[in-house]
Amino acid sequence: MSKQHQTRRRTSRRALHLAIVIAPLFLAAPAMAEPTAVGRFKDWAVFTETVEGDLICYAATEAETKTPTKVNHGAVWYYVTSWKSGKAKAQPSIKVGYDIKEGSSPKAKVGRSSWTLFPAGREAFAEDADDPAIVKALREGASLTVDATSARGTKVSYKFSLSGSASAIDKAAEACR
Repeated sequence: MSKQHQTRRRTSRRALHLAIVIAPLFLAAPAMAEPTAVGRFKDWAVFTETVEGDLICYAATEAETKTPTKVNHGAVWYYVTSWKSGKAKAQPSIKVGYDIKEGSSPKAKVGRSSWTLFPAGREAFAEDADDPAIVKALREGASLTVDATSARGTKVSYKFSLSGSASAIDKAAEACR
């Protein structure tokens, strides 16, 4: 794994963990403190927060469906994140409520296109080279499906609406310029 991936993972894990815990509160009550809710765009929301002096901006959406239904998935969100410092720009990722199996290969799919992700604890990321194609597909597609395996070996699948994704991704990028 490249040094850039390691840095991005550490930074995003701290920032996104807080967002996952607090984000549902902001969707209902945007007047609260950190992270700051910037706007709602159909099924997507935009947030900003400052972590270690760096402004982080992200578009996020919660999973519409989680299978198998009898499993406790916890909060499941898909993000497109940028750092004002440039550590990452338009980085897609998924965050779930459990550890993803190490060495597994989660898959993200929009339409006929799919990408292999790499797990990092409760998150999964694409290779840097795939980020632009994934973001383009998120902007243009109707839904995103992510399939993964939990650390316990449970095969899981999530479906996310992409309604509002283009506007949310644009707003998050604008907030971190």
